[in-house]
Amino acid sequence: MKPLGTGDPIRLGPYRLLGVLGEGGMGKVYVGQDHAGTVAAVKVLRPELAHDTGLAQRFVREALAAQAVRSPGVAAVLGAQTEGGRPWIATEFLVGPTLDQIVDRLGPLDDAALRALAASIALTLRDIHAAGFVHRDLKPPNIVLTSDGPRVIDFGIARPEHGLTLTTTGQIPVTPGYGAPEQVLGHRVSAAADVFSLGAVLVYAGTGHRAFEGTHVAAVQYEVVHGEPRWHGLSPEQHALIAPCLAKEAAGRPTPEQIAGAFAPPKKSGTVWKRGSVADAIREREHELRELTAPLLTTQAGAAPSRRRLLTGFAAGGALLVASGGTGWWLLRDGGPSRKDLFTIPPAAKTPAARILSADDGDYIVGDPVKPLWKHDAAVATDSPAPLAVRDVVIAGTAAGGIAAFNVVDGKRRWQAADMEMTSRWLSLSDRLLVAADKEGTLHTFVPSTGEPKWTAKAGAKALLAADEEAVYVLTKDHRLRSVGRFDARIRWTVSPPERFRTGVYAQGAAGSGTLVVATAGGHALAVSTKTGRTLWALYNQARKNQIVPTVRNGVVYLNGKSLSARRVSDGKELWQETDSYADPPEYGPAEVSGDSVYATIGGDVSRFPLRGGQEQWSSSEDGQGPVLVQGNGVWVIDQQYNGTTVRTLSIKDGSQGWSYDVLSFLGVKIPVSLAVGGNRAFATAGGSLIAFPVF
Repeated sequence: MKPLGTGDPIRLGPYRLLGVLGEGGMGKVYVGQDHAGTVAAVKVLRPELAHDTGLAQRFVREALAAQAVRSPGVAAVLGAQTEGGRPWIATEFLVGPTLDQIVDRLGPLDDAALRALAASIALTLRDIHAAGFVHRDLKPPNIVLTSDGPRVIDFGIARPEHGLTLTTTGQIPVTPGYGAPEQVLGHRVSAAADVFSLGAVLVYAGTGHRAFEGTHVAAVQYEVVHGEPRWHGLSPEQHALIAPCLAKEAAGRPTPEQIAGAFAPPKKSGTVWKRGSVADAIREREHELRELTAPLLTTQAGAAPSRRRLLTGFAAGGALLVASGGTGWWLLRDGGPSRKDLFTIPPAAKTPAARILSADDGDYIVGDPVKPLWKHDAAVATDSPAPLAVRDVVIAGTAAGGIAAFNVVDGKRRWQAADMEMTSRWLSLSDRLLVAADKEGTLHTFVPSTGEPKWTAKAGAKALLAADEEAVYVLTKDHRLRSVGRFDARIRWTVSPPERFRTGVYAQGAAGSGTLVVATAGGHALAVSTKTGRTLWALYNQARKNQIVPTVRNGVVYLNGKSLSARRVSDGKELWQETDSYADPPEYGPAEVSGDSVYATIGGDVSRFPLRGGQEQWSSSEDGQGPVLVQGNGVWVIDQQYNGTTVRTLSIKDGSQGWSYDVLSFLGVKIPVSLAVGGNRAFATAGGSLIAFPVF
């Protein structure tokens, strides 16, 4: 996006223009805002072309097509002027990246996201066809991913059904590889042409490569008409669903309704646009829009940028904020100047996953000590917080002070922030940022793979409690709870907890489903709203001896202590609990949720329970005090013994021992051991050593 230049209008209709979103041979697309604060994409024909009858008719046809389609999958037309003066169309401003940007940035969509995409676009095509139009140019750049789901844009060449594809000049206005065979051949088209395009889009979204490719345009179009799609990368089930869409004959393709029914996305699959890495990218765009259209304020993260910097920063970050109704085909994509932006975060690095070992293949002997993958002595601080595995690195505190990232493959140091004198643990933000607090309470963020510093925020933090898709939650030095936004580094709220929680809050909470859960040294648990900090519920005397470490998954919080309790995170209602039958029972250690099971230690034993509660699935006779971690086919625990400490693994199937690793005491003093897992590896810090173990 670029600032307004000489010759650009200041207003069009009710819209005050803020900047140029894109431009092409026919005209420009502006970002506009009306008196009510509504943001729109305003597309206007160039003055010198307004008298060209053919272009003006095309512009009018586009406006009519956009207005005729009533669907949640396209942007609403907010207004239009097609006669006199400079013709313009104002459409709803869609905030989010395009499908091609997401695939380029994050890789192919997983199966649930692919099914959700297919069903959503199919229903949108149904609505477009019901209005009597064929879109004719469905492709990844014409699909915008928003927090409300995918939206189809660009009605620039949409026409009523059965219209000819060829223009008066003989051009074929379709994107090579996505237009149907009948479009390539210049025949009359029907709604089935859009179904073919959807099939090509789904191949791209599911694999990261195009269904049809060639060394030049003619070769690509030949493959569309005569060749076989490039299916590699799709599962057999995905291939079976997509293949009918790419039938060469229009009559052999399914209808959009049949596609939506066949893909049958999983329940709550729509959350893919609200949670996870795709949602993070969408929220970045939403934040950029708020910065652009709101009054410029200063924050504790530093002085706010100028309006011009925000505009150019949009383009530098590749932020595509596009609207439907015919803007996509002439947008200047990713064409702005390159400027560093503290809130433009690169995608998460790929995880170099290790091979999972098998006793049946002779990789190890059950019950024998394990040989580490690598070990580096004097690499980390003896009092370092527990290590944290983030994709291709493992984070730990260094002996010389500060924090460092070590390569998961060989343990070599990647980078170090020497001035980060750690006072609490660190957190991963969707594996794309590492956040830590220094001794002054300032939050610092880094790109995990490279150590590149990003935003900071003066939060007065004593400890980091938890993080979710929206914010980082901290315990302040004056014993309050505070929320710091991930995408603007602004303090969203600060609250004092109830009196019984005023001091002694543990520096390890959990956040999810709109709720932050923390615990105190007194054995109590407190839940507050992540939106406002308002107290939602409290649970008293859950633990007597053990520290409560909450775990939140899919709307449920699991609390250890005198019982292992599963509660609805929104209101604290108990769903189930497990207790020990002894007269003076030991207490459960922190819970670990993996797959369809919950794991926890009690009295030195490790137990596995079904996720929805019920009879214990197994209890291992092998000692372990926790925390419990799951990786590969094994459960990892720490066993504190009289003569040292043992890192122990158990089979998730039945609790039998896999292998162990002994960390002997030094002059009778036990060496503290901390664990982390990730990428089919386990990592331990012990006495200044950083050790990586294989996984079975």
